[in-house]
Amino acid sequence: MTNQDAPIMYLAHCGFTQYPFDRAPLPDELFASSATREAKTRLQHLIELRGIGLITGEVGSGKTTVCRQLAANLHPGLYRLFYVTLSTGNVLDMYKAIAWQLGLPVERNRAGAYHAIHTEVSRLTDTKIHPVLVVDEAQHLRNDVLEDLRLLTNYAMDAERRLCLILVGLPELRRRLSMALHESLAQRIVVRYHLGGLTREELAAYLTHRLQLAGCNVPIFEPAATEALHQATQGVLRKINRIAHYALSAAAIAKTRQVNIELLQTAIEEVQ
Repeated sequence: MTNQDAPIMYLAHCGFTQYPFDRAPLPDELFASSATREAKTRLQHLIELRGIGLITGEVGSGKTTVCRQLAANLHPGLYRLFYVTLSTGNVLDMYKAIAWQLGLPVERNRAGAYHAIHTEVSRLTDTKIHPVLVVDEAQHLRNDVLEDLRLLTNYAMDAERRLCLILVGLPELRRRLSMALHESLAQRIVVRYHLGGLTREELAAYLTHRLQLAGCNVPIFEPAATEALHQATQGVLRKINRIAHYALSAAAIAKTRQVNIELLQTAIEEVQ
């Protein structure tokens, strides 16, 4: 049997109902780590304030998953979340992406698009529906786009804030926003949070959690393997999932239901 055959086999070998580590969990399946609980609390506070928030984390730390859970937990009669992934486009491209999420016709110029979005946000708020705009991968945004996102939340003639904006991105986004160029935006950020990895103690519980979702209620990863997994990943979820997946493949090849440190090291080397 080859390594390519092993993932197919380890479902039956370990008695799984599904692959435990190769898909993003549903919102109600999200592992409640200390970092995700803190992120959830801060985001809920941000939405109550209807301000601007900043969520950062390493690649694969679970930022998008936390936002998905936030969307699932918002009352649909009171909130409407719009999720946009922007890249390196200009300001008009940004407005078109947001307008599309809002269900608005595409405007051909910047001023018209800005006005249409502002009008729709006001309409939603007047009907007691609070819009929440999540901009993912925001570290890629151009400086002028970041500035216009700030302007998009500016309803200076109103006593209340109307649009909640959540910027999500890699740690470099936090560094960019500390520059003098973005001082106006940085001053309006009311919630900041960096999503860290799992602790050593949380990692063992996370592995058990994901295995149980796949129908397995017995320990598979030995303590030494779990420690090695944490050292290799620093608790970053995507790295954990990938190595754990390969480790189970290695266990199937070795015809064992236990992942020891040798099998875990094999998986780390294969991933690298």
